[in-house]
Amino acid sequence: MLIVLIVAGATWLTVHRNWTGPGPANHLTTVVVPEGATLAAAARELEKAGAVRSTTGFLRFARRFGSSAPIKAGEYEVAPRMSAKDILALLQSGHTVQRMITIPEGMPSIEVFERLAGERLLTGKLPIPPEGSVLPGTYSFQRGEPRKAVLKRMQDAMTQTLNRLWMTRKANSVVNSKLEALTLASIVEKETGVPEERPMVAGVYSNRLRAGMRLQADPTIIYPLTHGKPLGRRIKLSEVRAKNDYNTYSMTGLPVGPITNPGRDAIAAVLAPAQTDALYFVADGKGGHVFSSNLKDHNANVQRYYNLRKAAGMR
Repeated sequence: MLIVLIVAGATWLTVHRNWTGPGPANHLTTVVVPEGATLAAAARELEKAGAVRSTTGFLRFARRFGSSAPIKAGEYEVAPRMSAKDILALLQSGHTVQRMITIPEGMPSIEVFERLAGERLLTGKLPIPPEGSVLPGTYSFQRGEPRKAVLKRMQDAMTQTLNRLWMTRKANSVVNSKLEALTLASIVEKETGVPEERPMVAGVYSNRLRAGMRLQADPTIIYPLTHGKPLGRRIKLSEVRAKNDYNTYSMTGLPVGPITNPGRDAIAAVLAPAQTDALYFVADGKGGHVFSSNLKDHNANVQRYYNLRKAAGMR
């Protein structure tokens, strides 16, 4: 009986030390399980990181006492002193570290490219995405994931969102295609930073398009010069008069394509613009805009805005 108790005690101690008891890691440890990796390959990574005492021991106890569920690829955080049993359950759960990258509304594609290219935990090269093809938002990614894969999720999200919103298009919308919707939405996105104004700005531009008026949107002058980045100075008269496929001061109708990546609300606004007779708007000096339906009132609003800037010591 004494021998049995000794053997049982030794067995319990072995199992406790190598399987159910505290592990050797003294601090939070990150382990990456590559796509297609076997349990043995994952065990080697765990041993290298100091999360388990030995590859052989982990595998022996995992196969004897652990679940037969497959492990899942990804980046995992192993808590200090986490047991081998809990580590196996973690790898089988797929509860990987969630890293995030954010694309703000109105970010042009050149800056989307730069943001993805600058994320050091992503891998591989990627092209500059077509303007308007990326849906702004926050996206999760995993360490070592290809940049192209993250970009594809952003573009798929735009395609799905645009398709869904297109079905809600109202009778007063002037856009006749999804490309036109993206193009007009990109202008609306650039023209106002006040979310509540988007339908009204969309209504003004819809009225101007319907009347055959030029849109005269400043951001369309800037886009061919900087590809959507800030100009950093005032627009020159020669640039206002420049003739190209984007400048809505020198052409009627919409530009040839989007001038940035519009968000969901800007797209929704051009598909259901506000019912208004306004044809003009100008900054109100408080972050928003004041709208008018005739040139006389608009000129008065413009003068009021210049007076506010002058009083504030601005040119």
